[in-house]
Amino acid sequence: MLRILFAHNSYQMPGGEDSVVTAEIALLRSRGHEVEALLRHNDELAMRGMADRARAARDCVWSASSAEAIRAAIQRFRPDVLHVHNTFAVLSPSIYWAASACGVPVVQTLHNYRLACPQNYFLREGRICQDCLGRVPLPGVVHSCYHNSRAQTLAIAVMLTTHRALGTWSSKVSRYIALSVFCREKFIAAGLPAEKICIKPNFAASPTPPKAVAGDYERNTAAKFLFVGRMSPEKGLSVLAQALQSDDTLSCIAIGDGPAKAELASVGGIRTTGWLESPAVSERMYQALALVVPSVWFEPFALVTIEAFAHGLPVIASRIGSLPEIITDGQTGLLFEPGNARDLVRKMRWAREHPTQMQRMGDAARAVHEKRFSASENYRQLIGVYQDAIAAAPH
Repeated sequence: MLRILFAHNSYQMPGGEDSVVTAEIALLRSRGHEVEALLRHNDELAMRGMADRARAARDCVWSASSAEAIRAAIQRFRPDVLHVHNTFAVLSPSIYWAASACGVPVVQTLHNYRLACPQNYFLREGRICQDCLGRVPLPGVVHSCYHNSRAQTLAIAVMLTTHRALGTWSSKVSRYIALSVFCREKFIAAGLPAEKICIKPNFAASPTPPKAVAGDYERNTAAKFLFVGRMSPEKGLSVLAQALQSDDTLSCIAIGDGPAKAELASVGGIRTTGWLESPAVSERMYQALALVVPSVWFEPFALVTIEAFAHGLPVIASRIGSLPEIITDGQTGLLFEPGNARDLVRKMRWAREHPTQMQRMGDAARAVHEKRFSASENYRQLIGVYQDAIAAAPH
């Protein structure tokens, strides 16, 4: 059995990356592997005073303390592989060098576009922007793309440029995990070595249906549509709001929180709940007619889509990023033009008026989940990545 050391830096707002880390650790342990995790949190930055901001920017590029923490963990735990999920901003890429010096291969999951875009989303002023893709990220600095701060964007740009020059991305990581074909192509364009980038999507555990819906059941065709996720601009909440404002016969329950939540407050057709525990989200997925994913950015992999699939819930999503790889239009859900509220309204109306076809799509979605996105399939792929990384490491 393999021994795996995880390293992950959580953001101040919880997200899908944290859920994936927790799920993969649990999956590996359930199969008998020994797993330890070095976890850091960006709340550490918030606790620092103004005098420490310069040190925080320096540590974003190279954190000596994080490198030492990884070395100590490796010496104590003796892992076969280090699996990194996120290094920004406290861990830093210094941990790759520490692992390499200890002779431990590194696997890096590419959850977002940080290595290709300082702002992470390939968005500027609400529109797709790829000005920094494959080049020195000066445009991002000029436009203050990260948190509308030129200083913070500069720190990220320096981190990216420094480690490109040092060869960190090409020589210190044994294998990258891209979540989709779309993402892999973006990272190749950004300069990562194509031969090191494999594709392994995330997974969602198969839920246990509550008694009310166990076995054969029909969804409540009058049920509302459902949104689940972080309520931030890239998630397309403004598109959903426009759609519901234009048709007051449509309604949606929105589960989550974030800076775009206030935008939904005046929309009569949307009821926001804040974050809910998993059982409550699961119950609403069983009751809904469709999940709506109106993203306007290049979604690397919307975990909520396969969680919906696991519940037999079809998905209405933007035709953008990895979403068309997950959702087959007319078979497991419906796709609409990104940012087009009118097209979204058309798809939501069609779904409401064709409940039988939506039920069939839901059944097909559940079958796709079991074939492509189940825990057992993900375990097989993940172990394959680890074995490739170990085989490729210098001996």
